Amino acid sequence: MERTLILVKPDGVKRNLVGEVLSRVEAKGYTIAALKMMQADRALLLRHYAEHEGKPFFEPLVEFMLSGPIVAIVAEGNRVIEGFRKLAGTTDPTTAEPGTIRGDLARDQGTKVVQNIVHGSDSVESALREISIFFPEL
Repeated sequence: MERTLILVKPDGVKRNLVGEVLSRVEAKGYTIAALKMMQADRALLLRHYAEHEGKPFFEPLVEFMLSGPIVAIVAEGNRVIEGFRKLAGTTDPTTAEPGTIRGDLARDQGTKVVQNIVHGSDSVESALREISIFFPEL
């Protein structure tokens, strides 16, 4: 059984879209294995986004993720990593296909960093690393 980390980012939480995201994940047939609302701290986010350190968008991204609560979710199912990324849509909400989370619910806010509702792990290795950061007990 494959697992992935899904984060509902501060913009999604602020806009009350957590239930919508969860509904879409469950409607796709994936199981929610763990879930928690939290205020991420800088140390946790530095670990999570370590591969982006030094890039121009790194600091604005961390600041955005610190701007409000997030919801961390572990979803599981066959090919859930690939499936959720397809369900989420492309990173740029302007070009994300209708029917995807980002295509239906996000838009370009004109901010320093794209506010696109959700994060999803991009590989089995990333999922294992990211889940251990947000859910060390699993």
